[in-house]
This record gives sequence, C-alpha cells and structure tokens, in this order.
Amino acid sequence: MTFSVHGQAVSRGIAIGRAVLVASSRVDVAHYFVQVEQVEGEIERVRSARNAVFDEITRIRAGLIETGTKEAHHELVALLEVHLMLLQDEQLTAGVKHWIVERHYNAEWALTTQLEVIARQFDEMEDPYLRERKADLEQVVERILRQMRGVASPVAAPPPASRRSAQQELLLDDTLDVPLVLVAHDLSPADMLQFKQSVFAGFVTDVGGKTSHTAIVARSMDIPAVVGARSASQLIQQDDWVIIDGDAGVVVVDPSSIVLAEYGYKQRQGEVERERLSRLKHTPAVTMDGQKIELLANIEQPSDTTTALAAGAVGVGLFRSEFLFMGRNGHLPDEEEQYQAYKAAVEGMHGLPVTIRTVDVGADKPLDHTRRADDHLNPALGLRAIRWSLSEPAMFLVQLRAILRAAAHGQVHILIPMLAHAHEIRLTMALLNKAREQLDAQALVYGPVQVGAMIEVPAAALTVPMFLKHFDFLSVGTNDLIQYTLAIDRVDEAVAHLYDPLHPAVLQLLARTIAEGRAQGKPVSVCGEMAGDVTMTRLLLGMGLRSFSMHPSQVLAVKQQILRSDTRKLETWVQRLLASDEPGELLNE
Repeated sequence: MTFSVHGQAVSRGIAIGRAVLVASSRVDVAHYFVQVEQVEGEIERVRSARNAVFDEITRIRAGLIETGTKEAHHELVALLEVHLMLLQDEQLTAGVKHWIVERHYNAEWALTTQLEVIARQFDEMEDPYLRERKADLEQVVERILRQMRGVASPVAAPPPASRRSAQQELLLDDTLDVPLVLVAHDLSPADMLQFKQSVFAGFVTDVGGKTSHTAIVARSMDIPAVVGARSASQLIQQDDWVIIDGDAGVVVVDPSSIVLAEYGYKQRQGEVERERLSRLKHTPAVTMDGQKIELLANIEQPSDTTTALAAGAVGVGLFRSEFLFMGRNGHLPDEEEQYQAYKAAVEGMHGLPVTIRTVDVGADKPLDHTRRADDHLNPALGLRAIRWSLSEPAMFLVQLRAILRAAAHGQVHILIPMLAHAHEIRLTMALLNKAREQLDAQALVYGPVQVGAMIEVPAAALTVPMFLKHFDFLSVGTNDLIQYTLAIDRVDEAVAHLYDPLHPAVLQLLARTIAEGRAQGKPVSVCGEMAGDVTMTRLLLGMGLRSFSMHPSQVLAVKQQILRSDTRKLETWVQRLLASDEPGELLNE
C-alpha cells in the first residue's frame, strides 16, 4: 500500500530506489547494577570501545585525505574531526565514569545516561546549527555501543528477494545495479563514508534539521535527502521501494506505477535542470535590466572556500569564526592559530573578498560544556555575540589582531554581530584601533579592512542611520531579525509555526535597512536564510538588495532567478507587497 512520510527538504532532487535500513544501537540497551569489584572492568570496557572508535574514525579520515576522491569532500573530513573531538570530550568520559563509580551502572547504561545529560544542554541552545550538534554526540555514542557489542556495521544488507510489482519491473531496470536509498533514525558522516556512500541515491532520517550533519553531507554530495521524517525508519521496511522528493520534503513508500512514472519524469527533469544550472557558473549575475548582483557564500571552516569557488561565488559574505572556538574545554585558539585559519580562508579565495564575523558565542552558545544555557533566564537575550566579546576584551583583541594580520594576504572585511547601542559601536572601534597599535608595537604586518555591522535586532534596524555613520557596510542576519521582531523562539515547537519571514513588520525593517544603505551609498547584504531562498529572490531584488550571501549549494539557483528578473518591474510590485497586510498572498504574482 502506498503511503507518504513528510519531513524537511534539505537537499534538492528526486531519488528512487530500494530501502536499506540502519538499526539504532541504543535500542534495548541493558540496564543493571554492577558489583564494586566489577567497576574497573566496566570503565575499561567503555575506554577500550572509545579508543577503538577513535582509531576507526582516524583511519577513515586519513584514508579520505590520502585518496582525495570525490567522496573525500573536505566537509566530510571536517565532520569526522568533530566526532574525534567529541570522543575526547572530558564531560562525556568523566560523566560515564561517574555513573559507573557512584551509581554502579553497567557501562552501556552509564554511557546512555551521560548522553541524555549532555543532550539536554544541546536542546537548550538557541543556534540551530549548534543545537543539532546533539546528533553528532548521539552518533558517537552509538558507535561506542556498537563497538561494545561487537557489531561491525549498523547497515543491514538488503535481502536478496525484491517485492517489486510487475508494473514496477516494467518502469525500472531489473539489474544488479538497482539504486539504494538509506533509511535511518540518524546517520553519522563516518557511517556514510564507511559504507560506501556513493552506492546510495538518497537519504532519509527520522531526526535532524537543515543544518544537521546528514543534511550538510547530502548537500555537499549533491544527493537528495529528507530529514526530520520522524517515524520513517519504523514505517519503512527493508527492501521497500522508496521515492525521496528532496524538493518537497516528502518520502513516498511502495509507490504505484503511476506515481513511479510521475517521479521518474521529475527525476529526469531535475537532472536536466541541474545540468542547465551548472552552465551558469561563469555567467555574471546581472538582471535583465542590467543590475549587477553580488553572490557570496557563507562558510564555517577555511576549507569551505573550495565549495564556494566551485559554486561560482564571488567572495565569502559570512565566515562564522565561532566554530574555531567551540568544544575546546575552555582552551581558546591563540592568535597564531586564528591567524593561520583566517589566512587559509583568504588565500583559498584567491583574491576575492572574505568577510569574517567576530566570534558569536555566549549564553545560548557556550564555548564548552562547563557553562550551561540555563545559567541565564533567557539565553537568546543574554550575554552573546558582541556583548560577550566586549565583556572579554583580551580575547576580543586576540581575534582582532589575527584578522588584521590575515588582511595582509587579501581582501578582508570584519563583521560585528548583534550590535544595538552607540556605546557598543564606540567600544568596538576603540578595541580595533588598540589591536592595530599592539601590532605596530610588535612590528607585525597587517592589512586594511572594511568594518561592517550585522543588523539582526529591531533596535539596529530602526537606527540604521547611526550605524551608517560608523561602518563601511551592513549585513542583515534575517534569521535573528525575524526571531526578535516577532518574539518567536525558534527552538519552541509550540510557536515555531509563527516564524514568518513575510510578516509585514519584518519586511518593513528589511526594506528600511536596504533603502537607508543605498541612500548613503554603502553596501547592504543579506546573509540569513532568506538570501538563499529562491522564492524570496525577486522580493529582495525589488527592495533594492544587490548583495546576497548564502550556502554555496544555493548560489546557482539564486543566480538563475536573478538572470530572469527585471528590477524596474519588481520595485512597483514590492511597494504593493509592503503595503499589504498579507504580503504572502502577493508573493507569487
């Protein structure tokens, strides 16, 4: 019987194939108490399994770097490094030991108990990317549990017999090369690499979001994927025929011949469209009426510049520097480490501009697990971003010096997050000048930088003229601007449906910011999710936006929309939309 499962679309395209199920290692974990004389043995079981997993992932990572094949995408290497870091996390290892020594839990019980303790901290984080790093911790724990059980592979091999219908046999080639799709509760990057990810045509997971590692890997490999499909791994059976609609976020199980034919046609059309988009890589992003548009990439690591250039981005509009600071157990990167990372990104862009956002951590995004989000009454409104940097001037000066030194190797812009007050602007500029003075005193070479401000709180959007007096450019962080304007906690599922980029108040603030910047001749870009959403491209162009920064995978699709747009016509349409109480109703006119 045909049925469908809905989730989040995270990687475009259509995949059709037989289901290969991945079993969760945390199912039926034993729970029992051990005797005092067994405590050391239980601790050693966990230690040995952890070390074995560490060695296993290290070998996989080394193999990827050595082979340099398509499967060895630099993003995958970075994800494996995250798992290696988690394996060495002191809170995980010390916590497991605590449960064994103090409570006499058996090793598996102690491991899963400590997982739940740490997972709650991730759940309380505001930033969606960091919140979904909980999935990485779960994947690491599952690998340890598998090792303790002596299970080599979490992927069950598909049975030899297929349940294809006669109609399906006619529509699909009945060969040994039938496509396979992976269905799991969750899936780690290491699993996908170890089990020859190139075999799979697509992925489906019960959990995860648009910034989960499974989604990142799927996008980097250009494979259709749906995540957050809840009970998909329980509803789908081994060897079922499955259609993954990565455009709509839908998984169709046991499709009829008519549905198969329809999606087969969509799949072929998608392949043709991707080929057509790839031809736009070297085409200048210019509208029909001759407006030049700047398409930039958002990156997290210096190695991401390779993906940005491959997508045809003309620079980096947002380098999230905080990922250099996270998960280091309080040991912050020193000036030299940061300088080398920023330098690598600058050199990786071969002369194109790189915008480095200063560290955006604090409150909801702790540097390590010693600081709890619930130490603050409302972490989203707490000591974060520039507020945290200004409260730690020594740390901030180290970062500013590193960025200034990297600017000697190419075009560098500094972006300051979450500014709202004039005194914050003054303090930031004073520290930047002090950083230059310190470099001069040490006779260290540094380069010129442009300095910009992120507009992501309503107070900043309403006082844009003040910001333009001090900054060379502005960058609108639409994700936070929407959240703070509408008083919506994106973490809270009870109100997440009210998160609306087309709310009149949000559009008014956005249009105001763009108009003010243009009036004073200073660049304004958008680096939030709206920039990479093709349904918003015409709207932003009509508002006067001429600089977009997004995930590299979205660059060509947005460029296509730009090439088809006439900003003269869009301006009139946008004015009607801005005057409407229900802008969403006019979006597709």
